[in-house]
Amino acid sequence: MATRRHPTSRQARLGAELRKLRDAAGLKATEAATLLGVSSVQMSQIESGVAGVSEERVRRLAANYACPDTELIDALVAMATDRTRGWWEEYRGILPAAYLDLAELDHYATFRRDVAITHVPGLFQTDTYARALFSYMNPEFPEDEVQHRVDHRMRRKVIIEGADPIPYETVIHEAALRIQVAGRVASRAQLVRILELSDADHVTVRVIPFSLDDFSGAGSAMVYAGGAVPCLDTVVRDAPHGTAFIDSEAQLSHFRALFRRVKEASLTPTDSRDLINHVAKEL
Repeated sequence: MATRRHPTSRQARLGAELRKLRDAAGLKATEAATLLGVSSVQMSQIESGVAGVSEERVRRLAANYACPDTELIDALVAMATDRTRGWWEEYRGILPAAYLDLAELDHYATFRRDVAITHVPGLFQTDTYARALFSYMNPEFPEDEVQHRVDHRMRRKVIIEGADPIPYETVIHEAALRIQVAGRVASRAQLVRILELSDADHVTVRVIPFSLDDFSGAGSAMVYAGGAVPCLDTVVRDAPHGTAFIDSEAQLSHFRALFRRVKEASLTPTDSRDLINHVAKEL
């Protein structure tokens, strides 16, 4: 059984989901290891994503765990057997692993829902806007380090600008529209780009205006990526120690409710476009 030194977030998620199924079945790791005919160490490696697992073993575990959710099992099998090496692999060893994990998450997402409070969502950012952000957040970086991050962010936009886009819904606070990240001209161009993208049938943009009374959602910024089945959804948030990938059912339920609440507080897509146009004309 081959092992990996650094499993990706997706590989670790597969192992975590298998562990959840085992816990739900009330079995110990040693008992699961016996079912597969492997050692307890190998079972631990499977459940941590350090070791891969075959379709046959995923299905054998699911049967022994008495899991009735065939859609979930099929999704886990797809995760276990997929051998895609996406464009993000070009950045392995160049950018931190979290960048690759984010791009991989995008690639497999069935939909995206974002809430942005202080910055325009990454999928909407122009090259100039993204460069200004990375340069400001990492003032000690040489130009090539900034360029790698900008290029990576531009390539991630394939999920809404490519040939096979996914549904994308975002709620943006007016603050993010008005903060001139890269100067007046670049900020106007950024707003125009948002308006252009919002014309697409698969893109929905809503804005929370400054005039909204009683809005306490300043900490609501998040990326919500849909999985093959709802329990495989993932929330991404910035944390003090770096990027956090959240996937517990309780937390997913919390963030689904949070997105609904923020969405309900926002303007309609039509009124949002009007406000974005108004801000652009003021610049």
